[in-house]
Amino acid sequence: MVVRSIAILSLLATWCVADTTSPIDIGSRRELFVDDVLVQSLNNARRQLHHPVAREIAIVHDAAWEGAGSGYHSMIRDGDRLRMYYRGSALGVEKGRLTLGDEVYCYAESRDGLSFAKPTLELFEFQGSKQNNIIWKGVGTHNFAPFLDARPDCPASSKFKALGGQAAEGGLFAFHSADGIHWSLMSEQPVVTRGAFDSQNLAFWDPTASLYRAYFRTFTAGVTTGKEWKPAGFRAIRTATSRDFLTWENEADLTYKNSPVEHLYTNQIAPYPRAPHILIGFPTRYVERGWSDSMRALPELAQREQRSAAHLRYGTALTEGLIMASRDGVHFERWNEAFLRPGPQRPKTWLYGHQYIAWNTVVTQSSLPGAPDEISLYASEGSWHGKENEIRRYTLRMDGFVSVSAPWEGGEMLTRPIKFSGDRLELNFATSAAGEVRVEIQDLEGKPIPGFASSDCAPIFGDAIDRTVTWSGGSQVTRLANQPIRLRFQLRDADLYAFQFGSAIESSSSK
Repeated sequence: MVVRSIAILSLLATWCVADTTSPIDIGSRRELFVDDVLVQSLNNARRQLHHPVAREIAIVHDAAWEGAGSGYHSMIRDGDRLRMYYRGSALGVEKGRLTLGDEVYCYAESRDGLSFAKPTLELFEFQGSKQNNIIWKGVGTHNFAPFLDARPDCPASSKFKALGGQAAEGGLFAFHSADGIHWSLMSEQPVVTRGAFDSQNLAFWDPTASLYRAYFRTFTAGVTTGKEWKPAGFRAIRTATSRDFLTWENEADLTYKNSPVEHLYTNQIAPYPRAPHILIGFPTRYVERGWSDSMRALPELAQREQRSAAHLRYGTALTEGLIMASRDGVHFERWNEAFLRPGPQRPKTWLYGHQYIAWNTVVTQSSLPGAPDEISLYASEGSWHGKENEIRRYTLRMDGFVSVSAPWEGGEMLTRPIKFSGDRLELNFATSAAGEVRVEIQDLEGKPIPGFASSDCAPIFGDAIDRTVTWSGGSQVTRLANQPIRLRFQLRDADLYAFQFGSAIESSSSK
């Protein structure tokens, strides 16, 4: 089984970074442009990063067992219920010293994703009372990270799993639960021991590779002397794989295409639900900027100066959300531009601890009547000062992380050679009223296949997540299935977010 997992990783790595001439078999998978794996060339067009739109505050961590140190959120869609897990902890600076409260792990839930309620669970005592939403105390509490196990043969008793732990505790421990509320250790010993772990360390079942993946904090140039692991250099991310969630192997540091070495706090990597062969992460970038006129112009200067009295970085470090993608779990394309910026200056923003994106995106209903569902993300505000912090919801169109975008003058994208299965081609796109998209299917010599030239394609305009492409002969592409082709997308004042070959039956059942 180990040989098989290594072979899968090797194959995917080769597919991602090496061969640009052999056709990539995309089957009927949805393909996004958050990476450039399928892009052969761009002419007067570019891949455009899009940014989430700020919405309402979804939850305020103002209970006695929560506080300004509440963080490391995980979101789980479980049927019609949205589960939120997070660490509760008071955190602040008093008289020039950092103060830390007791750490507990908490649970909240929502039906609409707009606001979350904290149920009274009566499981753990806090300050003499069990009237709280605490689900775990003890080993692993600092960074407990649950997930819903998608492994097909996962027993009901382990429907939910989690990793949690710090280096001082010996490493990462494995947990499981039948209901996501009552948790127990799967082993008394840590299952991952080499790393720093002082971040949100997470794991999940990867349905494409048929194995568990873990992502955890390390440092560049971390060294081991005997049993002692010492961090050095930059905060970084390391990965490992497992078949049973207890024995972990294939450890490797993540690498990034055309990206500088930066401090990365959380990683927030998971299979994108609508295209699970693509792993998308939302790491937190940490930047120490020091004192300057611009730093003093940021919100709440007095509080910033108070935090700096304990340590300069507590007051002058800044954080924001990034985005990255991978198809093998190790080699990522990371966008250097911020995905979730600190945004307009206002209280509780532009802080160390601001814009930590919660693990996992979820699908929620659009606030516009009749509009398609959208993606919701959640990120922190107001950390490191006072008695509370909060989580704000952000939204993005479905698949809307990155588009191939062209101006009014027009532009085009040519894909690398691909093979597909299915009988129709659907696009997630948006145009202006005067803009359009056309699709040409070419052979490997770059010649339009008869009946599928751009001149045969009916102009596509509008704003939809699943529009079927038609040519003069209709929408059927069955005769081209499993043959090497290229797609040529011509765009004018338009954005293309994703495309997918499929069948009419599959399309109707997926809505």
